Amino acid sequence: MKLIRYGEAGKEKPGVIINEKRYSLPDFEGDYDEAFFGGDGLQRLSDYIAANGSQLPEIGDDVRLGAPLTRPSKIVCIGLNFADHAKESGAPIPKEPIIFFKATSSINGPNDNVTIPRDSVKTDWEVELAFVVGKKASYVKEEDALDHIAGYVLHNDYSEREYQLERGGQWVKGKSCDTFAPIGPFIATQDEIADVNNLKMWLTVNGKTYQDGTSATLIFKIPFLLSYISQFMTLLPGDVVSTGTPPGVGLGVKPEPVYLKAGDVVELGIEGLGSSKQTLVAWGEKQ
Repeated sequence: MKLIRYGEAGKEKPGVIINEKRYSLPDFEGDYDEAFFGGDGLQRLSDYIAANGSQLPEIGDDVRLGAPLTRPSKIVCIGLNFADHAKESGAPIPKEPIIFFKATSSINGPNDNVTIPRDSVKTDWEVELAFVVGKKASYVKEEDALDHIAGYVLHNDYSEREYQLERGGQWVKGKSCDTFAPIGPFIATQDEIADVNNLKMWLTVNGKTYQDGTSATLIFKIPFLLSYISQFMTLLPGDVVSTGTPPGVGLGVKPEPVYLKAGDVVELGIEGLGSSKQTLVAWGEKQ
């Protein structure tokens, strides 16, 4: 299944994509949250679609999509998980996964505007493959990890590099600005993705390709990541884990880095997970 949420920001409702068309779910109980993913939500939804699929109202293409899940307890991110990205960042290849958090208040719709923070001069992009936790995970064995994953989703891990790297402390300061986590357009359940370890990933800025990679070159693969993170914290249903970005971020452009400015348009996508598009606006501008 492909899960979407649609409607006005803050008032989104759950929906689905069937045969590339978007549909609402009249009378379906619940939203795509911890209770849904941690309970029998996916099975209930599958049964609901089987019973009502031919009668579901279609959602117009002009209707806004929000992030395809709501109120995750946390967004966990993995840093420098592509060797070439580590190299372009001037960092050594990690011997163990680098873990950092992104505030859930940064979650944004996949095609919503992204706000450049006040006084920012180094706002950057990162196309990332993320997974959504589907079952509470604590001290999970790697061979059991996939049993704890509900699905996969596209994420643009926007980063303010000055805040992240030059202002002291942890990376979270440069990762958690409002609108810095466009997620979606949809969550694809595991059965929708034939080989999550071989997905094309791309990102353009104003039509110019900067990132052109593949999930095949992840240093630490998804089952290992879920198992590893679960040794340090409990992952709850609906949590988002973003697995890192391939080379081609603005920070790594030679001879001089390239950073985003108001009016820039960023488009990105992952094979099987759709694409998204964001326009950058200056802080204080009307969204």
